[in-house]
Amino acid sequence: MKTAPQSKLSSTLCLLILVSASPVFAQSHADRIDELEAKTLAMAEELAVLRAELEKERQAPDSEDMQSIRAESVAARQAAQNAEIAANEWKNSNSVTHLAGYASADYVSPENGNAAFVANFNPMFHFQFKDRILWEAEIEVQIEENGDTNMALEYSSIDLFLNNNMVLLAGKFLSPIGNFRQNMHPSWINKLPSAPPGFGHDGAAPLAEVGVQLRGGIRVGEQSKMTYAGFIGNGPKLEGEDGEIHGIDTDGFTGDPDDEKVFGGRVSLLPFPKFEFAVSGAFGDAAVVENDGVDFEGDPTRDYKVFGVDASYQWNNLDLRSEFIRQDIADEQTSIAPEGGIWETWYVQGAYKFADAKWEGVARYTDYTSPHADKSQEQWALGVNYLLAPSAMLKFAYESNTGLVGESTDDDRWLVQIAYGY
Repeated sequence: MKTAPQSKLSSTLCLLILVSASPVFAQSHADRIDELEAKTLAMAEELAVLRAELEKERQAPDSEDMQSIRAESVAARQAAQNAEIAANEWKNSNSVTHLAGYASADYVSPENGNAAFVANFNPMFHFQFKDRILWEAEIEVQIEENGDTNMALEYSSIDLFLNNNMVLLAGKFLSPIGNFRQNMHPSWINKLPSAPPGFGHDGAAPLAEVGVQLRGGIRVGEQSKMTYAGFIGNGPKLEGEDGEIHGIDTDGFTGDPDDEKVFGGRVSLLPFPKFEFAVSGAFGDAAVVENDGVDFEGDPTRDYKVFGVDASYQWNNLDLRSEFIRQDIADEQTSIAPEGGIWETWYVQGAYKFADAKWEGVARYTDYTSPHADKSQEQWALGVNYLLAPSAMLKFAYESNTGLVGESTDDDRWLVQIAYGY
C-alpha cells in the first residue's frame, strides 16, 4: 500500500509526462511558453519537497506496534529453533542420567518381642558419558525405632570402561566377596524378607570396600564365560569389647588407621547358561581401632583372611543357590584383645514359581557361627511370594531360629514385606 508522499510523487510525475507531450504548436506562443516554464519550475520544487518527505519517512523509526511484532517474530523463531534442537538432542546425546532404586515396607512379629512395621528407601543414581565413564551410587534411608532417619552411602564409584571386557572402579563399592551382598541383597531381588544370618553388619560376609577394583568378563568357548574382580582397599576395622574382638566392621572407610591395605577378588565360571560357580577371597592386616565404644590407637596389626565359595543355577521356574563365607582374624598376644576368631556362615536356598509364575515358594537353610555364642544362629526360613509385577512382590515368610536361649537369635519370627524395584 502506497503512502501519501509516494502517491503525490506519482501524480506529479504523470503531470510532467503529460506536459512534455503537449502539441508543438503551443510552443509558438511566447505567453504559453512562459506559463509552462513557471509550472515546470513549481512542479520541480514540489517534487523536491515530496522526495525529502519520502526520505524522511524511510529513515523514521518503526512504530511501537511494528517493533512489538518484530520482537515477537524473533522470539517465536528462536523458540522454534530451540524446540527442534531439544527434539533431536537424544539422537546425538553424549551423556545419560538414570534414576533407579528400590523400597520396601515390612511387618515383623517376633515370638518374644513386640511386632512392628519397618520401612526403608534406597535410591540409586547413574550418570554415563558416552561409553567411556559411569558414576553410580546408592543411598540407604531407614527409619529408626525412635523415629529418627538414618542415612548411609551404600556405594559411590566412578567406573572407567577400559575396553569391552574390563572396567576400572574407584571409590566405595559393594564387596565382591561372595554373591549375595553384591547381587542379591536388594529387597526386590532377595526371595525372602530377610538376609541370611551372617550377611549383615559384624557378620561373616564383608559388606563394602573403599579403594579401586578391576572387574569384567571374557568368553571361554562358544557357550562358557568367566567373570573376574580384583580389588585393593583400606580394609576392615576391628571392634574390641571386654578384652575380646566384638566384631569385624566392613562398612567401608575412607581412613586406614592401621596403614595396611587388603587385597582380594572373585573369579567365577559359567560353563553353560544359568549356572555359575565362583571362588572369592581376600587377605591383609587389621587392627583394633575401637574398644568399649571408644576410639583406640596403637594396637598391633594381625592377619586378616576371607574365603568364599558360591554357586547358583536357574532352570525354567526353579532357582537354586548356595554360598559359604568365612572371615578369619589371627591371635595377637600384645593386643588389647589378644584372641582372634572365626566368623563363618553358609546357606542353601531353593525357589520355585508356579500358577503362571504369579506365585513363588521359597525355602532357605542357614548356619552362622560366631566367636560369640549370642550371635551364632541356625535358621530355617519358609516363604510364599506373590509377584505383583516383574519388579514388585508381596512376601509372606516364617523363620524358625535356633540360638542362645533368651537372645533374639533364638526367637522365631513372622515376616510380611512388600518390595518394589524401579
